[in-house]
Amino acid sequence: MKIITWNVNGVRAALGKNALDWAFAQDPDALCLQEVKAREEQLDEEQRAVLKLPYTWNAAQRPGYSGVTTFYKDSPNETVMGMDAPKFDVEGRVIQTVWAGLRLFNIYFPNGQRGQERVDYKLEFYAHLLELCGMLHKNGENIIITGDFNTAHMPIDLKNPKANEKTSGFLPREREWVQKFLDNGFVDVYRHLYPDKIQYTWWTYRLNARARGIGWRLDYFLVSEALVSRVKDVVIHEGVMGSDHCPVELVLD
Repeated sequence: MKIITWNVNGVRAALGKNALDWAFAQDPDALCLQEVKAREEQLDEEQRAVLKLPYTWNAAQRPGYSGVTTFYKDSPNETVMGMDAPKFDVEGRVIQTVWAGLRLFNIYFPNGQRGQERVDYKLEFYAHLLELCGMLHKNGENIIITGDFNTAHMPIDLKNPKANEKTSGFLPREREWVQKFLDNGFVDVYRHLYPDKIQYTWWTYRLNARARGIGWRLDYFLVSEALVSRVKDVVIHEGVMGSDHCPVELVLD
């Protein structure tokens, strides 16, 4: 099984760059896009023709903002929009797709860089998700959480950790919440497989950061501990262009 996650920073822009051609050419079982910034009905016929798999689309109420889309080969047994939390669900940040033995969360986590109110909102989002996942784990479910976490967990996960200690995305409180997931039944499988490897998944468009290797690892696969034995690889496709993020691929038995 192959799952690809990618923050495309605007699906219409990505389609205009032919970026999604690469994603569909990988023949994924599921493709999770974040920050699509559009409603499904805003795509024209030519853009729709590029979408090679069935999909579920969750757009934010606010036009041109946030939004996630999950494509899949096999129709899920169940699809859930959001987390049953109106405060968060209005922003179109979550799609849950459920197959036998697996629940996949496609998530665009909030960004806290617009001020303290948004940092608090982001941390509340983490808390609500972890509570939900705790209940699902108690019910015996196996979970994959993927998407743009908008947080670099450890110093190895960004180029300039010291300079960013007071920047949202690397604040101690944000990093602690990522750790809480790892302390409560989840594994960051990229770091599990590659404990010392330095790769990034996001680069600011400013100052030629991508070419200079100044990036952050913000895009993750967290999987339930019971699924770790099925993980064969996690690949960060840092050479794939089309967004300020690159795609990340999970390969499972």
